[in-house]
Amino acid sequence: MSTETTDSSDRTGATDSGDVVVVGGGVAGLSAATFTARHGLDTLVVDAGTSILRRNAHLENFPGFPAGVNGRQLLDLLEEQSTEAGCTHETAVVTRVEPSEDGFVVETESGDRYRTTYVVAATKNVVDYLDDVDGVGVIERGTAFVDTDERGRTGVDGLYAAGRLAEKPHQAAVCAGHGAEVGVTILEDDDRPFYHDWVAPDGYFTDRGRDLPPGCEEIDDRERGAREDASLDVMRERFSEPHPDEQETHPSLENEE
Repeated sequence: MSTETTDSSDRTGATDSGDVVVVGGGVAGLSAATFTARHGLDTLVVDAGTSILRRNAHLENFPGFPAGVNGRQLLDLLEEQSTEAGCTHETAVVTRVEPSEDGFVVETESGDRYRTTYVVAATKNVVDYLDDVDGVGVIERGTAFVDTDERGRTGVDGLYAAGRLAEKPHQAAVCAGHGAEVGVTILEDDDRPFYHDWVAPDGYFTDRGRDLPPGCEEIDDRERGAREDASLDVMRERFSEPHPDEQETHPSLENEE
């Protein structure tokens, strides 16, 4: 998704169009975006850079990290993974989502407007940008949540909520998993075929006379080794030194300084 000016026939005034806009670049939003992009949907993540995970001094209980992991490092890796899957990213604050004839228009604080078929709201407890969308159920329990079914669907076709905003427990692993589930839900609602997100050894399906499932591929030992080497290189590079960003704290404490 770019921000090139479209022709005058675009009555929404939007600058570009695509399939999915994810509002929020935390673990839920990035997980959802990875699944939609990898299966071929044009996906844009609009992130204000305020994920609460950046305040985490050290993240425990996230699968695959027995000694824990730096939360900022995890977010960086998730963003890189979504980019590898085909996502584009914009750093901006979304101020408004409005329905259009063929989906929605997402507007940012800087005035950029993006047409999209699907929107995933993944902003923890910020919901005011959804005020112009009739049919969104907002639940107030000290903080605001969006009313969804278990798959993240709201009462508005094409609009989803993921992670904490959908009342999921305040745990990074849970929110990441729900974001992935919302991504798969969009694929199902878009009539995409059943989606495998894994790579099989050479012959795993075809040597049994079976077609490859959608989204799956078979690779030989040479390709498997090359991919494993690449993944090891990435991990060695990312974890050879501490994350360079300073530790963040709660915004209210920063204001007291």
